[in-house]
Amino acid sequence: MELSLILSNYLRRHNMEVIEAEDPYIGLSLLTQHQFDLMILDLTLPGMDGLEMIPKIREQSNIPIIISSARDDITDKVIGLERGADDYMPKPYDPRELVTRIKTILRRTTAEDHKADEVELFRVDKNSRTILFKNKLLDLTAAEYDILAMLIAHKNGSVSREQLLYESEHIDDESSIKNIDVMISRIRHKIALIDKEHSYIKPVRGVGYLLTTHI
Repeated sequence: MELSLILSNYLRRHNMEVIEAEDPYIGLSLLTQHQFDLMILDLTLPGMDGLEMIPKIREQSNIPIIISSARDDITDKVIGLERGADDYMPKPYDPRELVTRIKTILRRTTAEDHKADEVELFRVDKNSRTILFKNKLLDLTAAEYDILAMLIAHKNGSVSREQLLYESEHIDDESSIKNIDVMISRIRHKIALIDKEHSYIKPVRGVGYLLTTHI
């Protein structure tokens, strides 16, 4: 308990809000009452082994878990990670290392959340050949679908006009490169009907276009 208090005070000095729970059942209850960014879990708990607690946590939350334990046993570490913990720190350790590991995990989870948001911005259904933008169906021609789906597949990377022209299944091989510019303009207009504040398809000078979600 004394170490827990020391760590909590140290984390607070690094601008981290901390809620402590000595009893594992109170800890599980707190998960339903608050939105936490990360959990530090000791394995030696009253009434329940910390390794048993991990699956119970995972039943209700994907919160990152750092195991902090005096049980420096490789078996505990392996079991803890297999059951869903994100990191394992055997005691004793420098609190500065704990802060570093917390920040590293939070950077990773933030990046993963951002990536998930990007995926949801444009959703391609290859079976029905439809594209949702911000959960709204875009009214696309077959050729426009081909072009936008290709841009989404190369998200945040440039795609040449030639690639858009020749890899599309629904654009005549004899069409000119200028037709790509016309269709891009139409796709932009249809996207703008849903979001006119941002431009998601940008020209790449001398190359073609790219679709960006980094707005």
